[in-house]
Amino acid sequence: MTLLSALPAQPLSGALKRTSTSHQLYDLLRDRIISLELRPGMQLSRNDLAAFYGVSQTPVRDALQMLEKEGLIAVVPQSRTEVTRIDLHQARETQFLRMSLELEVVRSLSTEAGRSVVAHASRIVQLQETALKIDGDLERFSQLDRQFHQTMFEAAGVPDLWTLIQSRSGHIDRLRKLNLMDPGKGATILTAHHEILDRMKAFDAPGAQEAVRRHLSGTLAQVDEIRQAHSQFF
Repeated sequence: MTLLSALPAQPLSGALKRTSTSHQLYDLLRDRIISLELRPGMQLSRNDLAAFYGVSQTPVRDALQMLEKEGLIAVVPQSRTEVTRIDLHQARETQFLRMSLELEVVRSLSTEAGRSVVAHASRIVQLQETALKIDGDLERFSQLDRQFHQTMFEAAGVPDLWTLIQSRSGHIDRLRKLNLMDPGKGATILTAHHEILDRMKAFDAPGAQEAVRRHLSGTLAQVDEIRQAHSQFF
């Protein structure tokens, strides 16, 4: 399957600005890969992308190089460019990195100084509950999930570490997207977020860390079941 067969009927008017076009195109394509709209094996044509987005081939080439560096696409010279399958080894490496960093983040915020971020993160969880239980909007739920964790990294004064995690998270994020489709997974995430915040609010750093450990381990603990249910992504 080629890219254009999966694109919307009309181009995204104004989606790309004149500045940093390659990075904007990278973000657009990466989001569509992470959301599973562009699936493993789908071919991406440089000519088609340039025509669709109304840009030259240079920013398209640069965007594809960034996606290749992250392992989300594979480029076969003089042949084809296609979306890769989920790399479980890379997913586990990224999870190890994130776990190590986030445990320290919640430890540092489980103090009086962390009260403001707990309040802010609690509001995000309320929005998540609305997205899941009232609107049934899993995409919005996922966006808020990322915002929940990003807020804590920013409050801990290490926003660049969240950026580092995100730059490596393509494979684990696709795995989480598949996991989120399972009945009850959204509710499990909400419960985990409440538990993390409750422990932080009580200044219980070890308890908050244990809650984070359980929360972040959930998807990889179910990887065999996910792979069996969605074998075409692996």
